[in-house]
Amino acid sequence: MHTPACTIKSESLAVGYGRHTIVGDLNLHLMTGDLVALIGTNGSGKSTLLKTLAGMQTALAGSVSVLDAAPGASPKRVAYLPQHPVSSHTLPLRARDVVAMGRYAHLGLFKRAGATDRKIVERTMHRTGAAEFADKPLREMSGGQQQRTHLAQVLARDAEVLLLDEPTAGLDIAGKAAVADIIAAERARGVTVVLATHDLADATSATAVMLLAQRVVAFGPPAQALSDDNVRECFGFTQPH
Repeated sequence: MHTPACTIKSESLAVGYGRHTIVGDLNLHLMTGDLVALIGTNGSGKSTLLKTLAGMQTALAGSVSVLDAAPGASPKRVAYLPQHPVSSHTLPLRARDVVAMGRYAHLGLFKRAGATDRKIVERTMHRTGAAEFADKPLREMSGGQQQRTHLAQVLARDAEVLLLDEPTAGLDIAGKAAVADIIAAERARGVTVVLATHDLADATSATAVMLLAQRVVAFGPPAQALSDDNVRECFGFTQPH
């Protein structure tokens, strides 16, 4: 087990597009093995925060660091699963090919995949269930199969920080349970996970929950953050007991 260390830190961070701030005053101090669940409706700021942590968008104000560096500066150590992964359906890509892309950050432009890379690809495909359709073209997969494939690609990065945007989208109950097990296993080896989700059940095992509604409604342990008042303010309804 790793000695806990700060992996993601922000002070007075504001995220958004152009000059438009979606969420401001974001103060994070995440440690190795932490799981933070970002919960809110579409447009609440979850994806924007994840993209900023991944280095895909520039912070509008404040400061932020990931693994003691600027977001996006550590591609081998940080893996990001977007809400809608982009893969060209015009190319004859199989599941195995898509997952292998997860090793590109380690290989660079000219280094060829070796035995270790291939083992990592096979292992991550088994973990997500994508091994069952390893040679199936991406364009012939169901939404759930594509999601398992893209999650395996992210895991193949073998990263220290995972930024996951709706990783259980399109998955059945068994698939969601498998993702929860994967996240638990990654945390056990010291990986920090930031997870965007609509599902309140995803937050029960989190270190902390951040409820977003174009502002921080609540941020703290699940039992505290997911109070009826906070959930009502975020979603407009109260969670069932």
